[in-house]
Amino acid sequence: MKAKFLFSSFLCLFIYSQAQVKSGLEVLTSHQFRELEHKKIGLITNPTGVDRNLHSTIDLLFDSKKVKLVALFSPEHGVRGNYEAGEHVATYTDIKTNLPVYSIYGGTNKPTPAMLKGIDILVYDIQDIGSRSYTYISTLGLAMEAAAENNIEFMVLDRPNPLGGLKMEGSLVEPGFVSFVSQFPIPYIHGLTIGELATYLNEEGLLANKAKCKLTVIEMKGWKRSMNFEETGLPWVPSSPHIPYAHSPYFYPVTGILGELYVMNIGVGYTLPFQLVAAPWVNADSLSQNLNNLKLPGLIFRPIHYKPYYSTSKGKMIHGVQIHIANFDKAPLSLVQFYILQGCHTLWPDKNVFELCDSSRLSMFDKVCGTDKIRTEFTKTFKVDSILTVWSQGLQAYKQNARKYFLYN
Repeated sequence: MKAKFLFSSFLCLFIYSQAQVKSGLEVLTSHQFRELEHKKIGLITNPTGVDRNLHSTIDLLFDSKKVKLVALFSPEHGVRGNYEAGEHVATYTDIKTNLPVYSIYGGTNKPTPAMLKGIDILVYDIQDIGSRSYTYISTLGLAMEAAAENNIEFMVLDRPNPLGGLKMEGSLVEPGFVSFVSQFPIPYIHGLTIGELATYLNEEGLLANKAKCKLTVIEMKGWKRSMNFEETGLPWVPSSPHIPYAHSPYFYPVTGILGELYVMNIGVGYTLPFQLVAAPWVNADSLSQNLNNLKLPGLIFRPIHYKPYYSTSKGKMIHGVQIHIANFDKAPLSLVQFYILQGCHTLWPDKNVFELCDSSRLSMFDKVCGTDKIRTEFTKTFKVDSILTVWSQGLQAYKQNARKYFLYN
C-alpha cells in the first residue's frame, strides 16, 4: 500500500509539475471574461476549444452571465466535431445551446455580412497543429478579413503550437497557388502560435486588400517556444479524426503532402496516421535500409506490413516504413516524404507516383506545396537535392520577419 501511495503521489506531482501553461481561454476565464463584457459574441471554435478540465469554450461563454454569446461559426469538421474531413459543413442550430451555427467550410469559407449582423466581436479558439495546409488557419485569416470589412472586433484565444516555436520549414506560397490549404505566404511549418500568426497576417498586410482588423490576442501564460505539447500540461483533444494524439502533429508535415496523391498509403485508414508510407509494390526491408543509409538527422525507419481499413489500398496487404522521430529538433520533417519518394524511385523506377495518381491530384499536390516548382524540379531527377533551394525559398527572410511578432520567448 505504501509503495502504491508513493507512486500515486509521485504521479500526481509529475502531472502537477507539467501543468504550467494556461491557454488563452483559461487566462480569459481567470479575468472573468472582462474583455468580452457588454459585447455580442460570435464564436469560431471546434472540439479543441476546451480548458484543462475539458470544459468547452462554447459552454463556458454560453453559461457566463457576464457575456452574450449569440452565434457559432463552424470550420472544417464542425463545432462539435461531427463532420468528416472535406465534408461540406451545414448551417444549423446547435442542440445544446439553441444558437445558430453558421458554416464557414464548404460553400462559404468566409463569414458573410448577414452572418455577422448584430455581432460586436468574433472570438477564435481552435488548436492549430503548426502546418500551413491545415485549414483552420485559412479560416482564421478569412474570418479576420470579414471582421475588418464589417467593422467588428476580432479576438484570438491563444494556444500552443504543438511543433513548438522554433522549427520553420518549407517555401512560401507563390501567387497563383493560393488556396484554402495554402491561404497565405507563410512556410509549410510556420513556427507561430495562432495568436502570433493572426498578428503577423494583420500587421504584414496579408489579408485581402491589406485589410486590418481590430485584433486582440489573449496570450497564454507559461508557454515557451522550446516546448512540445506534452510539456504544457494541457489536455490534447483530437483536432481532427487523423490527429488523435499530442504527437500526431509531428507527423502531419512528414507525409501529408505525399498523401495528397492517393497512391501510397500514409497510415490514414490504419492506426498510425501520417506515420507510415506503404504500397503493394514496396519491399519494406529494402526501403527502410535505403532510408536509414541516408542517416537523416533525428530519424529512424522501420519496415512495416499492414492492411488499411479504409482509404488508399483499403483491404490490401501493403509494405513500407514506419517513421520514428528520434530527435524532433534535428529532424527535417517536411522533407521526409521526398526522401521516401527518392528511395522508391531508386528501388522501383517504374513506379512513378506522379504518373500513377489521378491527374487531378497533381493540382492538389501543388496547392499544398504552395507552388508547382517542387513537383516539376523533383520529377526531373527524383533527388531531394534538386528541390532544397526551392523548398527553402524565402524562408530565411520569413524567419527574421516573424520574430517581430513573437509573443513568447
